[in-house]
Amino acid sequence: MSKVSLLFGVHMHQPIDNFGDAVDEAIELCYAPFFETMARYPDFKFAVHCSGWLLDVIRTKHPKIFANIKKLTKFGSIEWIGAGYYEPILSAIPSCDRRAQINQLNAYIKKHLKTTPNGLWLTERVWESSIVPDLNACDISYAVVDDYHFLSSGFSAKDMDGYYVTEEGGTPLALFPISQSLRYALPFFSVERSIDAILACAKDENSAAIIFDDGEKFGLWPKTNEWVYEKKWLENFLEAVLKNDKIQTQHYSEYLGQNRSKGIAYLNNTSYFEMGEWSLRSEQTLALEALKEQVGTEYFNTMGVAFIKGGIWKNFFIKYHESNYLHKRMLFHSKNQHKLDKKSLQSLYKLQTNDVFWHGVFGGLYLPNLRDNAYRYLLEIEKFYSRKKISCLVKDIDQDGYEELKVLSKSLSLVFSGKFGGQMLEFGSLDVLFNWQNTLMRREEAYHEKILHPKEVHERINSDDEIATIHNDGAEVNDTLKEQLIYDWHPKHSFVDHFSTDGFTLDNFKKVSFHEVGDFANQAFELDAQTNTFYRDGGFYLEKNYAASMEKRYTFEDAGVGLELSVKSICEEKLYYGMEFNFHLAHPKLATLNGVKIEEGLSLYGVDTLEIIDTFTNKRIVLSSSETCDVHAYILNTISQNESGFEAVAQQISIIFSYSFASQVNLKMLLGVFDV
Repeated sequence: MSKVSLLFGVHMHQPIDNFGDAVDEAIELCYAPFFETMARYPDFKFAVHCSGWLLDVIRTKHPKIFANIKKLTKFGSIEWIGAGYYEPILSAIPSCDRRAQINQLNAYIKKHLKTTPNGLWLTERVWESSIVPDLNACDISYAVVDDYHFLSSGFSAKDMDGYYVTEEGGTPLALFPISQSLRYALPFFSVERSIDAILACAKDENSAAIIFDDGEKFGLWPKTNEWVYEKKWLENFLEAVLKNDKIQTQHYSEYLGQNRSKGIAYLNNTSYFEMGEWSLRSEQTLALEALKEQVGTEYFNTMGVAFIKGGIWKNFFIKYHESNYLHKRMLFHSKNQHKLDKKSLQSLYKLQTNDVFWHGVFGGLYLPNLRDNAYRYLLEIEKFYSRKKISCLVKDIDQDGYEELKVLSKSLSLVFSGKFGGQMLEFGSLDVLFNWQNTLMRREEAYHEKILHPKEVHERINSDDEIATIHNDGAEVNDTLKEQLIYDWHPKHSFVDHFSTDGFTLDNFKKVSFHEVGDFANQAFELDAQTNTFYRDGGFYLEKNYAASMEKRYTFEDAGVGLELSVKSICEEKLYYGMEFNFHLAHPKLATLNGVKIEEGLSLYGVDTLEIIDTFTNKRIVLSSSETCDVHAYILNTISQNESGFEAVAQQISIIFSYSFASQVNLKMLLGVFDV
């Protein structure tokens, strides 16, 4: 009697240095009961990948869980699967770092579990063939990808019951296609339906049913803890598989050694379909969804999947310039890593963690704490380079075609953009390892359509033999979020220059409804590297257009930035000038401006000094102006989607210094950082 080989794998990951309560919840609801249950069924063979940071947390802080893991590994139940130690997207980091991260995790597993992986979990299943030689150099013989990778490259769904071999420059690698139907079935369908889904993969005596998915769906995802453990889905599933004479559990490497490949394969640069949707601009995502609906599910699943695709993962660097900037700062230090000590090199590897660089169903880039962690690792590297003498470097760091001015003092890491108005786009403290310029621009996202035009939500009643997944569980829409869907037309940096015929008020600043007449807020400036001066010949655009020029000369001290601003024009109409600042704080609602909390918004009149108290870093950020002005400030929220629905995420404090003027502006500003 022929059997189907069940290749069952789980992937476990938490963003490095994630909130302690988030990790504790995952431990309690998922990791602990999962391995406790698996330990009672050692004859069930399965594969495990765990990111290095999380595995170390489990080993050092949760010895009971690790004891079960060690027991299962020694017995031969678990086959360990490698990846980058800090869970990077391998195709997005340099070759030398890929090898270093894979080898670091392999060495950790060998040291503590006495085994060495020869398979690879592909983080977020992001595939580019350029990684093959590096995997080979790390003694990796196979990797797991989605069946979607094959189907979108022209393969047939009926041929996904084994492995294929690809090559890059003659270097081979075996590829296993993960079954989408099994990912959506386990553990959400009843045990009986799950067994049927496994048996449906059987095409001949050598067929494999391949599943490798998030371990967190076994207890951490909504509604799964009760289903998987209290109602004993996992225990009943394991018993049913082990008793079924048509199913045999195998390790991936075991199946690889016993069966021939199904042939050669060359795959598109891709990830799973949803990732391709998320990486597109919002209007493209909506168009893709409409096209998929238009051709119908049957055509899409059989033929259309080879032609109807989203973007590639690296599109996130195009869609979000904040992601691109952080990524290119990482590459900047990777190229010079031979200068780093061991601690700083680990900071570089931590900076390569994938979670912060993209945004989909989970918060990703929209989560301030993930960006805070990433900038902490970046600033740890900068601190390694810091000296008493202030250093300046002019270089196109973010590869946008324009030079940046990078400044490193004893206590600050600063970067100013040539492309974006001579504005400050990094304001990092080397004392507290915090970047106050860790800001985010408000953009239109495809899922905002569900807020602006919500459909009637009908309560989904699941049958007794299934529960909802995050893919089909309806999210309630909060109508109060609509008024917060405001989109910015320029990046939210600091030292941003606005000109308007209107007076700047708290209301028109919050709603971005003032009438901009200048072209200095989002246009390119030239840079004089000798004097640290950015300049632009632009204009004011009224009923009549007027030429205007601006110079922004920066000076630097250990804990401060000075700006001398000069604007010249023959325009004699009364205009208003506003200098905008955006400061990210870990707890913006607790911060005070001149002793007052911002709450729903704050206006101060006739001031020349603004003092911001940051309760998280215990620092005073002081802005001084050579002229008195009016100041308006509010807390900027982005509307993000997560697995539970929508939420307003407080990102930063937006501040504008407002002045009136006739034909010229001559202004001095000082920005300093002091202890509270």
